[in-house]
Amino acid sequence: MKIFDKPIHLLLLVAVTLSLFSCNDKKSKEVAAAEPIEKKPNIIIYLTDDLGYGDLGCYGNPIIKTPGIDKFASEGVILTDLHSAGTVCSPSRAGILTGRNPYRSGFYYLQGYAGTHLRDSEVTIAEVLKSGDYETAFMGKWHLSRLEKTSRAKEPSPSDQGFDYWFASTHNAFEGPKNFRKFIRNGEDVGEVSGWYCDVLTEEATDWLTNKRDKSKPFLLIVSTHEPHTPLAPPEEYSDMYDNATVDSLEQSISYGGVARPEHDISMNKKEYYGTISQLDQAFANLMKTVDDENLTENTMVIFTSDNGPESPVNLDESQGLWEDPIRDYCFGTPGDLRGMKRFPYEGGHRVPGIIRYPAKIPAGTISNELVVATDFITTAAKLAQVPAPQNINLDGIDAFPAFLGEKIEREKPYLWIFPTHEDTYFRMPHMAMRYNDYTLIGKFKDKEDDVTIMEWMKTSVPVTFSLYNLANDPSQKTDLASTESEMVEKLKPILLEQWLEIRDEGPYWEKLNEASKSKK
Repeated sequence: MKIFDKPIHLLLLVAVTLSLFSCNDKKSKEVAAAEPIEKKPNIIIYLTDDLGYGDLGCYGNPIIKTPGIDKFASEGVILTDLHSAGTVCSPSRAGILTGRNPYRSGFYYLQGYAGTHLRDSEVTIAEVLKSGDYETAFMGKWHLSRLEKTSRAKEPSPSDQGFDYWFASTHNAFEGPKNFRKFIRNGEDVGEVSGWYCDVLTEEATDWLTNKRDKSKPFLLIVSTHEPHTPLAPPEEYSDMYDNATVDSLEQSISYGGVARPEHDISMNKKEYYGTISQLDQAFANLMKTVDDENLTENTMVIFTSDNGPESPVNLDESQGLWEDPIRDYCFGTPGDLRGMKRFPYEGGHRVPGIIRYPAKIPAGTISNELVVATDFITTAAKLAQVPAPQNINLDGIDAFPAFLGEKIEREKPYLWIFPTHEDTYFRMPHMAMRYNDYTLIGKFKDKEDDVTIMEWMKTSVPVTFSLYNLANDPSQKTDLASTESEMVEKLKPILLEQWLEIRDEGPYWEKLNEASKSKK
C-alpha cells in the first residue's frame, strides 16, 4: 500500500487543484460579466464669450429668457463658484485646454500680443483624450494662434493641438456675427457662411455628430461661440422680445459690478444684448436636441460656461485718454451681485456660469457651492476617460468631479487670476487675485515707468499693495479687511507671492524669444 500512497495523494492533489482553478476561472468570468469595464463618457464643452455670471434665468436674471439653458440646468448641476482660467479671452482659453494658469503658457494678454500663441509644447485636453482613443473636434472662436494661411511664421493650429476635426476662426466675428466670412475648416478657408455665428456652429457640430465622427469611439467636442461678445446683431425676433416698458423698468435692478457706465444714454441698445442671449440659448438647445436624437445624452458630460466676466461699455472721456468704442455701448451683461467685469481680478471678472449635465453620474437638480476653476476640466476629463493627466509639468487643475456631485474637494494650492493693466485710465485696477477658502487677496504692482515695456514691467514686478475680502459675507467685495484682519493678510501674502513668482518665471518672455529668433536668421 505504501508504494501507491504517494502517487495517489499526488493525483488527488492535482485533481483538487485543477478543480479549484476551474472554479476560480468560472467565477472570474462571472464577475467580469457582472462588472463590465466602465464606459468612457463623451465630453462636450460649450464655451460662450463674455457671458456674465448673472446673465441667465437660472442664475437669477429677471429679464433675459433662457428656457433652453434653464432646462439643461435642471437636468444636472449648477455650480455657484465656477471660475474661468483668466479674466480675458485668450488666457482663459489657454487655461481650459492646458489645465495650467495661462501665464505659465505665456498668455499675459491676447493672442498675437508680442507674438503670443499656444506653443506646440503645451499638452492639451484633446491630446490627453486622444491617448484614450477619443475622437476630437473644435468649433468656433480659437484665439490661441493665427489660423490663416500667411507668409508669416506658422503657429500651431487645432490639428497640431490634438483636434481631429476643426471649424474655427482666429478671433471672434469683428465684422459682425451674421454671414461671417473667416471660418476655416481643417486648414482650408471656407468663405462666407450664411447665418449667425452661434447657429452656424450648431449646424457644423450637428453635422459632425451625426455624419462625420467615428461612432465607435467616445468623443471630445468643444463649441466656442462669438456670442455675446460685441458686435451684436441678433435676429429681430429675439431683440424685439425686449423692446417694451416692462424690460425698461426691470433694467433699473441690474447691477454692473460697480463699474461706471457711460454718461451718455445707451438704454436703447439693451434689447440687442438681451436678444443675443436668447438667440444663444436657442442655439444651445438645438445642439442638445442633436445630442438627444443621437441617443448620446445619458453618457455625455456637457459643460456649459463662459470665458470670463461680461464686457462693459467705455465711459468716453478724452481727459483720461480713453478711446471711442461705440460698439461696446451694446454691452449690458451683468455679473449679478459680484464686483467687477471682464478684465477685473475681482470676482465679477472671472466667476462665471457653470452648468454640467451627465445623467449617468450627476443627479438632476444638484447645486454645488465648491470652488471650481476651468483649469480643472482637463484633469477631470482624464480621470473619467481613464487616462493619465499630463505628467512632469506644472498643472493647476485638479479632479473636480466630486464637486459636480455636490461633494467637497480639496485644492493643494490656491489659484491666481491676473490681468496686466497699467494705464491710468478707466481700466486702472489691481493686477491679481488669489482665492483662499472664502477669502480673496487682491494684489497690485507698482506703477510702470514710461521707459519700461509692458512685458518687462510685468516679468519683473511683484505685488506691493494688498486688499482683503471675505466672500462669505461680502460677495460684492465692498469692505476691504486689510487693516482689520492684518494677520490674515500677512498669512496670505507669502502664499500669493510664492505662487506668482513660480508662474511669472515659468512663462515665456516673448520679446526675448522674438529677438533670439531674429538673430538666428
